[in-house]
Amino acid sequence: MTHDAQALAEAAAASMYEADQCSRWLGITIEAVRPGYARLSMPVRDEFLNGHGICHGGLMFTLADSCFAFACNSHNINTVAAGCSIEFLKPVKGGDVLTAEAIEQILSGRHGIYDIRVTNRDGEVVAMFRGKSAQIKGHVVSPPDSTHAGDPA
Repeated sequence: MTHDAQALAEAAAASMYEADQCSRWLGITIEAVRPGYARLSMPVRDEFLNGHGICHGGLMFTLADSCFAFACNSHNINTVAAGCSIEFLKPVKGGDVLTAEAIEQILSGRHGIYDIRVTNRDGEVVAMFRGKSAQIKGHVVSPPDSTHAGDPA
């Protein structure tokens, strides 16, 4: 990985986070980003608990989906989800902190596959998410060379 690729991944993440009102409102923070990778965390607030007194699956999904978004946009090409799935493995109680870690499994043409592992404060895996990405036109931030020929059609 080049220094430029890392700097671009960080700039893309900063730009996306600034515009991502939902993630900021939920208390999601970016812990690390690099090309094809992101790690985010989120405190489990009392308002996140469902009728069983455990973290609502939709909020765990949102953390994983946000992590997926930061990882697949880290190449600075606008990228959206084409599909995803999640498996909930363990209940999460209020007051815990969840960490999602996205790892690019493959990027082929304009499509990628990313696996996101969600863990609790004790490092136990509480959910697994898999996302398929699709690149669309444009860049997250202006590339250093605005005549960049690598834009997807």
